[in-house]
Amino acid sequence: MDFSSYETVLELRRYTLHPGRRDELISLFEREFVAPQEAVGAHLFGLFRTSASPDEFVWLRGFSSLAARADALSAFYSGPVWRRFRDEANATMVDSDNVMLLRPVVRGLASPPPGAGVYVSLKASPSAFAVFETEPSPNNFPQLPVRTDGPFTVSFSRSASPGAESLEATSRSLLR
Repeated sequence: MDFSSYETVLELRRYTLHPGRRDELISLFEREFVAPQEAVGAHLFGLFRTSASPDEFVWLRGFSSLAARADALSAFYSGPVWRRFRDEANATMVDSDNVMLLRPVVRGLASPPPGAGVYVSLKASPSAFAVFETEPSPNNFPQLPVRTDGPFTVSFSRSASPGAESLEATSRSLLR
């Protein structure tokens, strides 16, 4: 499974966590939430720590279409794994509503080149391996809010540019 197979719809999810709880959430995510989401049609590209904030967790989830997104999210969030672990996950979070629903600016993106880090920028970057913009369709899974204060352009690159934020991959991240 490569990046371009799931580039149609991307969620850039940024969670603010209670102090000192990030590694706890990442461990739970890697252990319990990745495989069940992928089994129902979501693709988790990466789980990240941000350099700038020890209490922030960033992750990327992709879908092959908006309809596939609604189906996958419905299946996961009504399923046994989420019901079993949701209270544990939610106890680590202050806010989980900083979510951008995005679509690719250019189709046919390649998987990201190997590298030590990933940088995310809210503007186009000349060194980007992927550039996304706000998905204009309505949120088709309203149980999970998405930001509506855009539009946004989001670039992912392997090199820092002015205003880019460094993301440090967890052990599960595919964008390493």
